[in-house]
Amino acid sequence: MKAGLEVHQQLATGKLFCRCPCELSEEVGARFVRRLRAAGGEERAIDPAARFQAACDLLYRYESTPTSCLVEMDEEPPHALDPIALESALIVAHMVGARIVDEIQVMRKIVVDGSNTSGFQRTALIAVGGEIRVDGKAIGIESICLEEDAARKVAESPGEITYRLDRLGIPLLEVATSPDIASGAEARRVAEEIGALLRATPRVRRGIGTVREDLNVSIEGGHRVEIKGVQELRWIEAYVAAEAERQRVLLEVRDRLRAQGARPPGTEFADLGPALGAVASGPLARKGGSGGAILGVRLPGFAGCLRSPPGTDHRLGRELAERARRFGIGGLLHSDELPGYGLGPAEIDRVRAALDAGPADGFLLVADPSASRAEAALRAAVERARAAIDGIPGETRDPLPEGRTRYSRPLSGRHRMYPETDVPPIVVSPDDRRRAVEKVPERPGELEDRLARTFAVPRDLAHQLVVAGESVRFEELVRRGRAPVAVARLLTQELPLVEADAAPSGRPLPIDQLDSALRGAEEGRYAKEALVQVLAALRAGTASPEAAAADLGLSGLSDAELDRIVQEIVDRNEPLVRARKGDAFQPLMGDVMKVVRGRRDGQEIARRLRAAIDRVAAATS
Repeated sequence: MKAGLEVHQQLATGKLFCRCPCELSEEVGARFVRRLRAAGGEERAIDPAARFQAACDLLYRYESTPTSCLVEMDEEPPHALDPIALESALIVAHMVGARIVDEIQVMRKIVVDGSNTSGFQRTALIAVGGEIRVDGKAIGIESICLEEDAARKVAESPGEITYRLDRLGIPLLEVATSPDIASGAEARRVAEEIGALLRATPRVRRGIGTVREDLNVSIEGGHRVEIKGVQELRWIEAYVAAEAERQRVLLEVRDRLRAQGARPPGTEFADLGPALGAVASGPLARKGGSGGAILGVRLPGFAGCLRSPPGTDHRLGRELAERARRFGIGGLLHSDELPGYGLGPAEIDRVRAALDAGPADGFLLVADPSASRAEAALRAAVERARAAIDGIPGETRDPLPEGRTRYSRPLSGRHRMYPETDVPPIVVSPDDRRRAVEKVPERPGELEDRLARTFAVPRDLAHQLVVAGESVRFEELVRRGRAPVAVARLLTQELPLVEADAAPSGRPLPIDQLDSALRGAEEGRYAKEALVQVLAALRAGTASPEAAAADLGLSGLSDAELDRIVQEIVDRNEPLVRARKGDAFQPLMGDVMKVVRGRRDGQEIARRLRAAIDRVAAATS
């Protein structure tokens, strides 16, 4: 297996080709609609991904926000490329030893899935040929690019997609590796290392959705497949393993097809409405007639090859269905899953007769109220069936929960690019290079060593701080007098729990609020265990940690109040204490915590409870 990564990190600058802020917004202004068509690239040929997307014939609805302008609407030419974003890219290029190009040419990359109002994404090559080391292994960096982020998809319905323009135009720094990665675990480590490098600048945006990884995976005999837009590092291993297994299964299916003498299916489709009549249930029900259609095609020599082989849930039938469903059809069936879905043996015999299909043949059925849509969907499924005899086609796939993926579109190629004529080329001067070198930060390994040594935090916490890009806030909070270990745990363990549930437009908590929240716990105004609740309240708009603690009923207890509560619970359970002595601690601790959780430190509560239990046990002895 071989794998490569493309890490896309949003930068905390202005937008790339206008000066709008890089903030998401739920406030919607103007709305408009577009349809997009595929255009030829610099060599005049049309990219296969663009052709496929345009054939889906979708309507795209757009919502502007206070953080978007006429540039995002494609009603005004792009402004000059943001200089801070460019300098950030030059800094990262120096960090990985990449060769910076002499002149930057902004290109238009044709994308007609609606995520760009113009039908293209602006991108610029900054540097090539760097390297990072992960666990002692050299991983090549093929390219570093600057590009616009896409619009944010907010709704989807049959025949149309709605995008919001707040994210469109945010600068993305793209770092692409060579195919040097040999496992899913290594892919995750490489992603962590690149992420730490980018966050070390520190000019990157933080939070959910600000960094995404594209995984390129192939196995021997297979083909490069791109899994686009993975947002969680913990799923990288699962996606790589699942894709390698998918390709392995499909190569086995290819070998079976060849052994059975399978031949490419034709593109002449049969109208099966007359043969089937009214289907009572399933995806074919009520699709024929009234302008609709039930279409079928014979798959010569495909019998038995469309279902899942033993021990896996990957199957060729799903591959065909994924292609067809991109056209919004109402139903697709293949021969290996029948009888069923409203079709019995008699109906299957009529289908085989109409398609002239023998026992060694499979077949596909597609149904939809729109005859033209049914034909387009079946044509896409047939194209995938023809490719199955050769092996595995290169394609782009979308990540799904639990490590699964689904087909998105064909792989893009060189025909999607052409020069952006509205942005002049940018010469990278010696002064630009010198300034970038002067601003190169500590490398992650060096930073990790310094944090562990200087602030006496455990090595694993220092590593987490660097990977999370929290070293700057860590050092600032420690400078303000907060305990280093408590700060490190706040930034790497407690704060992520709060930010994981934040809205897309949510901003990081100001460092003054983090300082106040930590100080409140240190001074005993509420327990350290209550920090997550306090931080969540601050993020929701509560004015101060003290107000949050009061609202949540977390105001601290005095020593006398705590001793009284503990003694009452011990007295109430005196028979248990006399019988079990120290072993009574565990059940009584649960009772105490029900009353005082979040109001005093857990270790202090435990110490006072043990003392009360020991007094009763001693009196019994």
